Amino acid sequence: MSDRTDIDFMALALEQARLAAGAGEVPVGAVLAIEGEVVAADHNRPIALYDPSAHAEILVLRRAARNLRMYRLVGATVYVTIEPCVMCIGAMLNARIARLVFGAADDKAGAAGSVYDIGRDGRLNHRFEIVSGLMARECGDILREFFRSRRGSSHN
Repeated sequence: MSDRTDIDFMALALEQARLAAGAGEVPVGAVLAIEGEVVAADHNRPIALYDPSAHAEILVLRRAARNLRMYRLVGATVYVTIEPCVMCIGAMLNARIARLVFGAADDKAGAAGSVYDIGRDGRLNHRFEIVSGLMARECGDILREFFRSRRGSSHN
């Protein structure tokens, strides 16, 4: 995949993150693509769905699997605005994705190189390519602004 295609898909993930922010959810967006085509896009929705597992990454894996009528998403690339957590990386391993591209690092819960590096752990039965830092500034900015506005509103 070309860098331009990666940037286009990350821009779509950022659009999803903005939808999450508008709904009061932590602004994380994800897109799943196979062979340059979007198969699924979604954003964080644990509050709206009353589901602690409703992270953007989990939702795109579920949607893509339903759309394709298969649970193995071989050849898929997942684009996400922040480094995925342990739960989301585990789901990507189980789905057998080929590649993960993320924006902002998560130094507190990131499982793709920051705290853990599960997707590339040679002890597991699947590994995938990880590209970090694509549009990191834009991806980090939306999170920082969201939390800044939340902190500001809690003091009123």
